[in-house]
Amino acid sequence: MMSKNNPGNYFEDFRLGQVLRHATPRTITAGDVALYTGLYGPRFAVQSSAEFASAIGFRGAPVDDLLVFHMVFGKTVPDVSLNAVANLGYAGGVFGAPVYTGDTVSTVSRVIGLKQNSNGKTGVVYVNSVGCNQHGEMVVDYNRWVMVRKNNPDAPAPDAIVPDLPATVDATSFRVPVGLDLTDYDGELAGSPHYWDDYAIGEKIDHVDGMTIEEAEHQIATRLYQNTAKVHFDQIAANQGRFGKRLIYGGHVMSLARALSFNGLGNAFKIVAINGGSHANPAFAGDTVFAWSEIIDKISLAGRDDVGALRVRLVAMRNHGATDFSLRDEAGKYDSAVLLDFDHTVLIPKRSLSVK
Repeated sequence: MMSKNNPGNYFEDFRLGQVLRHATPRTITAGDVALYTGLYGPRFAVQSSAEFASAIGFRGAPVDDLLVFHMVFGKTVPDVSLNAVANLGYAGGVFGAPVYTGDTVSTVSRVIGLKQNSNGKTGVVYVNSVGCNQHGEMVVDYNRWVMVRKNNPDAPAPDAIVPDLPATVDATSFRVPVGLDLTDYDGELAGSPHYWDDYAIGEKIDHVDGMTIEEAEHQIATRLYQNTAKVHFDQIAANQGRFGKRLIYGGHVMSLARALSFNGLGNAFKIVAINGGSHANPAFAGDTVFAWSEIIDKISLAGRDDVGALRVRLVAMRNHGATDFSLRDEAGKYDSAVLLDFDHTVLIPKRSLSVK
């Protein structure tokens, strides 16, 4: 009798160009937003206040960009990374139409690269995933690569194809929300006096605060996104792994770091691009996450004197304050305390406007 359960795809099941239409579209509710706030504590005014958001051109408080990303990502897990060893990185990501509560997101992925590892037991799968709302509008489009187990170590290796992914997202690809107008942006209500003009390329910002990852919270968060990857939930399976314990979903660390970044980047109200990102080391329950940012670039937007963009490297550290801005060790490898190296671009108001 044919099994009716889904064991997930193993490395040898993927084919270059394969299209995966992922199941169970997700309607994002006010409850999802409230739970996300309870888990991470983000304080950005645009996502916190419908009145504030409406004053600058949104039709209400948009759903946090990373909550949208996680919802879209979670749809891909049963088909792409159910049998993953680790999610490795991201590149070439853009956010599209704002998402509001009541919107439904769905995801389609395409396999864009495959490379078996030298041990013959795992391989890296590269996918492009596109999330759309119920109107067919793109809400996020990104590339990621993930290490996946082989079910049969003797299965032949595919020809190695590693896609040529961009190092950064060009400003011409940014999707500035339609109707955005920061004429009435209120920096006092937003909680930060610092605008685009006040940041310098190369500047590093210690976000000061730390958050400890609790076992229950990270599991609730990962279930919120309907991410079913075994490495996050199954301790019996984890006992057979390298660490002997379950891994924290990398996106959980990403959201913690983004929430911490408010202290220093409080007016960075929207993510428009994911240039690149690496989960440098695994995180575990009990780790305390700190974060720091480096301003990589300042980008003027064509035809806009009210808003600019900052390209920001956001680094999350484990059990290590950010005052010395550690990143790599003497050998050039990521310091063992580094959990996340996340290169993204955010929108932020310009001081050249008569902002409050």
